Amino acid sequence: MRPFRSSLHDEVAERLRTLIFDGELAPGSFIDEPALCASMAISRTPLREALKVLAAEGLVRHEPRRGSFVNQVTAQDLDQIFPMLALLEGRAAFEAAQQASDAELQALQDLHARLQRHARARRIPDYYAANVAIHEAIIALADNPWLAMVIGDLRKLAKLARLQQLQAPGRLEQSCAEHLAVFAALQARDAPAAQAAMHEHLVRQREALREVARSQANRIAP
Repeated sequence: MRPFRSSLHDEVAERLRTLIFDGELAPGSFIDEPALCASMAISRTPLREALKVLAAEGLVRHEPRRGSFVNQVTAQDLDQIFPMLALLEGRAAFEAAQQASDAELQALQDLHARLQRHARARRIPDYYAANVAIHEAIIALADNPWLAMVIGDLRKLAKLARLQQLQAPGRLEQSCAEHLAVFAALQARDAPAAQAAMHEHLVRQREALREVARSQANRIAP
């Protein structure tokens, strides 16, 4: 076993987040603590501390006498999360438009070029990774730690479902166009336009998730 360090549970928590967001620990699945301890070569103590961290973030839940499970976000959860994300990330885009330097906007342009390449090739996992990087970059450019903290907590929950929205017909192209609209407003230093474009982008993400849910229900129904 690895010796326990005060920071080990943070490392374990990050590894668990990766397993959850990559789908290796699926929504609703039981978290097998002995198996994870063996695979990570750790003791139960840092794993259980890490699970407490993820429970506080809403990524896992603990059920007495049953153990821990990966959380599933419901339609109601998403209906409550996405309007808040739209407002908060819209505000981040507003502040980023006011504060970003020319060099920072150039770096953001490079990320958008990567996004477009993945969209044209329909490489959805790569597109999603670039998409996440762009959102995180805009939040960082806002240089508002309080805003970043609240958005970060909500994004962890939304991330449990976000990749699905790119499966909706036409959503990949639409998402890319929305990102380019946000970036054009940032380049123009038009803070209200950047805010409105980012707000619209998040609203449409929720609409796309509804469309995917309807499509899946229709395939299951007789």
